[in-house]
Amino acid sequence: MVQIGYTMMTEQAGPRELVGHVVRAEEAGYDFSVTSDHYFPWLRSQGHAPYAWSVLGAAAQATSRIPLMTYVTCPTFRYHPAVVAQKAATLQLLSEGRFRLGLGAGENLNEHVVGGGWPAVDVRHEMLEEAVEIIRALFQGGHVTRHGPHFDVDSARLWDLPDQPPPIGIAVSGEQSCRLAGHLADLVIATEPKAGLLEAFDRHGGAGKPRVGQLPVSYDPDRDTAVKRAHAQFRWFGSGWKVNAELPHPDAFEAATQFVTPDDVAGSIPCGDDPDAFVEAVRPYAEAGFTEIALVQIGGETQEAFLDWSAKTLLPALRDAFR
Repeated sequence: MVQIGYTMMTEQAGPRELVGHVVRAEEAGYDFSVTSDHYFPWLRSQGHAPYAWSVLGAAAQATSRIPLMTYVTCPTFRYHPAVVAQKAATLQLLSEGRFRLGLGAGENLNEHVVGGGWPAVDVRHEMLEEAVEIIRALFQGGHVTRHGPHFDVDSARLWDLPDQPPPIGIAVSGEQSCRLAGHLADLVIATEPKAGLLEAFDRHGGAGKPRVGQLPVSYDPDRDTAVKRAHAQFRWFGSGWKVNAELPHPDAFEAATQFVTPDDVAGSIPCGDDPDAFVEAVRPYAEAGFTEIALVQIGGETQEAFLDWSAKTLLPALRDAFR
């Protein structure tokens, strides 16, 4: 049975709206939720970027059943890993065990703001590995002191620890990140339905662990409106993470995607209100071996309508298809 999740997309709605959306997603019957953690939107047309951890704290109090997860947090630039460990432990307590900590090597778009530069991907993966080791050590309790090649931790301790620490997920896009995830993570995260990523994750120790994917969708009763909105706000999505991780500003994404057409977007993102089209877009993820798939409804102002449609039409169709 594939679980279907809902994405609180911080790039396209304000903090109060995001909390209201996840409350409605819980009511609609979504199996889990994920939250992006950005300092900038991808494109100016999205228009938002509130602090994800404040949103998650409010969501933990406003909901009672739906699991929460960062998708994903970079624990190496804007945040020191010791601080990420404290935030995650607190979220696990507030949510009464419903939180999972999704981590990744980050994107220049969000991490350049602290002025630390943007190193090569090999260095970013080294930093991520060290950060995960620090976070896990702090989750175990007691004082932690470490002096590594990238981070120093001086007698740190988490004073409020949950009985069960949050499971850690790691985002992957290639062999190197799959190796990290396979031996360091409790679950794997990916945004493309590539079976090869999951096979690499398994080779490095990930066999049997959950695997979470994400799919943008654009619901609207008028398909042309849905396509236009998807093009305006999500045409960056098809560039791939080797490009997306490097660009430093929404204006750079505007320039990089200036020749992407509405037809290009409609060819990769299901648009309109035909549930069969949404089912077929989810299918490659299910067939690749993903156990959980989080949907991103494009357009902050469309969430209520999408969630109503989800409860009545989309979720029943998806569960019939992937039960």
